[in-house]
Amino acid sequence: MDQGLAQLLPLVLIGVVFYFLLIRPQQKRAKDHKAMIEAVRRGDNVVTAGGIIGKVTKVRDDNVVQIEVAPEVRIDVVKSTLSDVKSKADPAPAAKDAGDKTEGDKPASGNPVSKLFKK
Repeated sequence: MDQGLAQLLPLVLIGVVFYFLLIRPQQKRAKDHKAMIEAVRRGDNVVTAGGIIGKVTKVRDDNVVQIEVAPEVRIDVVKSTLSDVKSKADPAPAAKDAGDKTEGDKPASGNPVSKLFKK
């Protein structure tokens, strides 16, 4: 009987490892995604699985939302195809510290390449 148990033990350990490394995290992601989809409300910015970005204008029923992808262009989308939801209350990402400059600011002296070839 000990020999049978010794042969079964590695299979049980592989099963436990698969559960904790693959199955459990996937179930958690699915649960979080479902909660995110159920919390969609008017005014949220969403991204569909096809890559369409828009703003929710109406939640029609439990399965369908209407999103505005351009001014006066609205499409109906099945909620389960939403891959990301950015609520209107989410703050904008902070700019990286680069002094007082933001990403779109130009250097005060003009073209940075011209600094290399000063006369």
